[in-house]
Amino acid sequence: MLEEELVAAARVHEGLERIAKEIAERDPKHDDLVLIAIRRGGEGVAQDLARRIGARTGHVVQLGSVDITLYRDDAAFALPSPRIGPSHIPFAIEARRVVLVDDVLFTGRTIRAAVDAVLDYGRPRRIELAVVADRGGRELPIQPDYVVATTRVPDDCRVEVLPEPPSFRVVVRSKKR
Repeated sequence: MLEEELVAAARVHEGLERIAKEIAERDPKHDDLVLIAIRRGGEGVAQDLARRIGARTGHVVQLGSVDITLYRDDAAFALPSPRIGPSHIPFAIEARRVVLVDDVLFTGRTIRAAVDAVLDYGRPRRIELAVVADRGGRELPIQPDYVVATTRVPDDCRVEVLPEPPSFRVVVRSKKR
């Protein structure tokens, strides 16, 4: 399996700083902002963004996570024995500004499932989407509000966001030799 770096850690760090600034500036009422990570890829990114936004605004950003396993549109046939993890949203989302956070945006189906999961907890005022990498290949009309890097890779490749303290880096893995 071949691995190629698409986005270096320094560029991801700068991109997350920009996104934190944009999220903070978009709405001056920071006390209604919550971040909800899509398990598992979005959790580290959401924690990082919450820290950056908090440092910028002086507000503690509430953080939750959703497991989308049972919300997937292919769950019945693609997951014969699904491993379901917990969703953790320890706050009311009614009339709040929710920023969904994930690592990689591809077809849009994960995001659709995450929106369904969030709506089971209440009706937010607004839902926005932040991702590290948008790899294209959309099957649903879903676009990120905040993105570090946009790239196009073949469908048979996998894009991953890997921890690279103090930030992350983006790689593409190909099965080609």
